[in-house]
Amino acid sequence: MATARTVKDVSPHDFVKAYASHLKRSGKVINYTFLDVICGGDCASMARKIYLRGGLGVGAFQRIYGGSKRNGSRSPHFCKSSGAIARHILQQLEIMNIVEIDTKG
Repeated sequence: MATARTVKDVSPHDFVKAYASHLKRSGKVINYTFLDVICGGDCASMARKIYLRGGLGVGAFQRIYGGSKRNGSRSPHFCKSSGAIARHILQQLEIMNIVEIDTKG
């Protein structure tokens, strides 16, 4: 009997690539004016992270996808990513019934 495969058994790159193409083919992602910034890979990556860890919100994704703020001649420091992009992707995933809002917030 074959063992069941979960998201943890598949390479993250392969899963995100396959799930992004599935989202693109399904046509459920609504086009925004900044679609060049948001792609299916971002939606797939966030859906994978929510599946694995759960309880993630906009602030958590700002920290996950944040990076280095380069301050010129001063030393660089960590900076959060944009909250609007994370918020819109989470709203899209909710519309597609992939995630649901927790009643506790």
